[in-house]
Amino acid sequence: MSVTEIKKGIYWVGAVDWNLRSFHGETFSTHKGTTYNSYLIVDDQVTLVDGVYTPFAEEQIKKIVEIIGGRAIDYFIVNHIEIDHSGSFPTIMNKYPQAKVYCTRNAKLGLEKYFHEQWDNEWDINIVKSGDRINLGRLSLEFLEAPMLHWPDSMFTYIKEVKLLLPNDAFGQHLASNKLFDDENDIKMLLAEAAKYYANILNPFGKLVLNKLAEIQKLGWEIDMIAPSHGIIWRQGVGEIIAAYQKWAQGEVKNKAVIAYDTMWESTAMLAHALLDGLTDEGIEARLYQVPKTDENDLITEIRDAKAVLIGSSTIHNDILPTLSPLLDELVSLKLGDRLFFAFGSQGWAGGAIKTIEKKLTEAGMKPLGESLSVKWRPTPEELDQAREMGRKIAKEILNQ
Repeated sequence: MSVTEIKKGIYWVGAVDWNLRSFHGETFSTHKGTTYNSYLIVDDQVTLVDGVYTPFAEEQIKKIVEIIGGRAIDYFIVNHIEIDHSGSFPTIMNKYPQAKVYCTRNAKLGLEKYFHEQWDNEWDINIVKSGDRINLGRLSLEFLEAPMLHWPDSMFTYIKEVKLLLPNDAFGQHLASNKLFDDENDIKMLLAEAAKYYANILNPFGKLVLNKLAEIQKLGWEIDMIAPSHGIIWRQGVGEIIAAYQKWAQGEVKNKAVIAYDTMWESTAMLAHALLDGLTDEGIEARLYQVPKTDENDLITEIRDAKAVLIGSSTIHNDILPTLSPLLDELVSLKLGDRLFFAFGSQGWAGGAIKTIEKKLTEAGMKPLGESLSVKWRPTPEELDQAREMGRKIAKEILNQ
């Protein structure tokens, strides 16, 4: 995508990665690609805010030169050091070695470690804290530390004169598009991608998100554009994405159930479908997924706004099927608690899967929905009726909570 002016004198100089299908190694699915957004401010002082992923460094340089020609970059703001945003740092600094770098203390330490092979001790690295400001001429920058949103080094940059917030990974989505702004794209799709991003990356930091939103409000920052480092730029939906973050950070859920299971010989699958029938009979929104056939990040996103989670597994070696382990571990690490859970499954001569499910979901902070459902071998018609009735009871619990 070509250079785009997002505010007078402020340009998008990032890169679109149309072919990316996984992020954070293979842990986050990116079905729609992503962008690495970077912004160039042309004022008395030319300022670059954030870099791009390493393979796109030369592309970024070309965009910068297209705008400023032979002028130099005076200031380089590093909001976050993760490689998708700092990968071009050495390339930028080698071309503009006189640039003054502004970042948090943790960011400085991380940059030195990441790029120790290319590091030049002559580079001018400046530590900033919340409330620090620098003047660029017509515009000025104010910094706000945002540790653990989502790394210890993270910070936000605010440009008061044009009401622009540059929050790096906050408010972003993994989405490649040739349309840079929210109002040029499908808003429902944007919010869905933002929800997936939040559920799988920022969910453990809900209290920090709420505190940071409150801090921004206390500072009196007026914001009419949010330009994150992934995905589109919010200019019409600023209030909508802030309200969504407020809701997600508060852990709001819907009267909804998610059934996630795996099965060896369809017995546990039969129970899953019977539970779904019972939930449906009571009018509850419910989704059913066989875990190994489902994208885990999409499943986590579904669970994030569900009031109840029903997890089922056949028993093998006195334990759950291994295909469920990553999901259960992720529910624990993402702190997706404050939900109701129900464990179910089929076993042969011995059990064990139910105990593991209950243990993991309790560790995640969830509360059990009564006694679990376990059957031996293949469920009888009577046991399937029992599962349907259990689905109805769970539905009533969901509505009563």
